[in-house]
Amino acid sequence: MYQLLAENKKLELDMARIPKHVAIIMDGNRRWAKNRGLSPMVGHWKGAEVLRQISESAANLGVKVLTVYAFSTENWARSEEEVESLMKLFEMYLRSQKDHMVASGVKLDVIGDIDRLPLSVRETAHEVKEATAGGTRIELVLALNYGARDDIKRAVVSIVEDIEKGLIAKEAVSEKLIASYLDTAKWADPELLIRTSGERRLSNFLLWQISYAEVHYTDVLWPDFDEGALVDAILEFQKRDRRTGG
Repeated sequence: MYQLLAENKKLELDMARIPKHVAIIMDGNRRWAKNRGLSPMVGHWKGAEVLRQISESAANLGVKVLTVYAFSTENWARSEEEVESLMKLFEMYLRSQKDHMVASGVKLDVIGDIDRLPLSVRETAHEVKEATAGGTRIELVLALNYGARDDIKRAVVSIVEDIEKGLIAKEAVSEKLIASYLDTAKWADPELLIRTSGERRLSNFLLWQISYAEVHYTDVLWPDFDEGALVDAILEFQKRDRRTGG
């Protein structure tokens, strides 16, 4: 019954107007677990399973880039135990998904200040990026130790350094140049941002890049987010009259 409903929703989509870059703030793992009397890590594990499913669904729909907020610069404030467990989860998830990503045509990339991440996580991410470099169906971009303000700060520092080295003139600084120094320089800006769990804030995620993105909020907690919820978000996106300030 549910699968039939999801398929019917997909029939309503205009396949010529699928957003090519979708960004998701994956929120609600801990609340999902708490509602069930489970530990937060159970929610995070469930959320990791959902990410695999949504990546597959997004690729099938024609999305080319899926950028997800996995760990923010603010998440270090969580308990040491939870942070350590999350780092182990990232490493285990990447290792377990490597072969599937390769077989499914998923290309992995990572944004954020990854130098603070444990060496094992960095090495695993690099290994999976190398293994999946030939993927052409969809690019899965994990934001790890990412914060939009930190992204912009690091870009500004790099620009100043290049000006001091004489590589660029300060008169050459423009929005386009600044964007070329951001972590997301290799991709077009997201057209659609989805936030799960009912929260109505951006939480320091891709603030520069989503200036003209359509924002879709849903009360669905991330571990309950499925293909039907993704299709709902894209259907709402397609109903909007997109404007870019003109």
